Amino acid sequence: MPEIAEVETVRNTLKLKILNQKIKDFKVYYAPILIGDIEETKQKLIGKSFIDIKRIGKWLLFETNTHYLLSHLRMEGKYFLKDEKEPLEKHEHVEIIFENGLSMRYHDTRKFGRMKMIEKEKLYEFEGIKKQGIEPIDSKLTKEYLYEHFSKKNIPMKTLLLDQTIISGLGNIYADEVLFDAKILPTRLGTSITLEECERIKKSCKKIITKAIEMGGTTIRSYTSSLGVTGRFQQYLMVHKREGEKCFTCNNPIIKTRIGGRSTYYCEHCQK
Repeated sequence: MPEIAEVETVRNTLKLKILNQKIKDFKVYYAPILIGDIEETKQKLIGKSFIDIKRIGKWLLFETNTHYLLSHLRMEGKYFLKDEKEPLEKHEHVEIIFENGLSMRYHDTRKFGRMKMIEKEKLYEFEGIKKQGIEPIDSKLTKEYLYEHFSKKNIPMKTLLLDQTIISGLGNIYADEVLFDAKILPTRLGTSITLEECERIKKSCKKIITKAIEMGGTTIRSYTSSLGVTGRFQQYLMVHKREGEKCFTCNNPIIKTRIGGRSTYYCEHCQK
């Protein structure tokens, strides 16, 4: 599943390929992926160019002069860049064709991804954007902010770190790694967290996500880059997907459990 580092890698890679290319056509082959009217969206895109690609949490924002085409990859979403003459493949559900013959195709085996065209000035009226919390590498993510959002909740820390209204863009892999780095058990309840521990979480968020972006994300399980970029952060994983293996710090075995329906990995000796 693409998380903040993977989405950032996709953003940076696409920016090198499609910016300022005039759009010739917009095709939707699986209608539920697009929130809104297909023909109306098509009219707003054809003849325009993407002048930038931004990101808020796990949302990509393809920017024209007047609108954003929002795109959330969800579980399996990927972008492919191909020649427009190449045959459409089974799971390619949306296609943007540029006048230079380049075809950007949205590929999603589970069809969970979503897109929406929205006027720039109405961006924060869209629920998916409006509810986003602070990003893990944002200077606004302070220990006080985290303590305010954690300390009154009788919910496991793993679940709280995955709450996009608190920290935007943090997903399952990086939540495990942040909690290990901060030396906090994922089963700990928010009500038990101290201000000092929130400071550790803040620092670990910045450390882990900065490194993951630098490494191009994590290529693991279902997520691999479709744009010729392979993430390398999996080489730095301390606990995630390491069930039964020795902890690099204390040599005790890494434990796997499920919290809030999500696979969770931790070291019960290093994390308190």
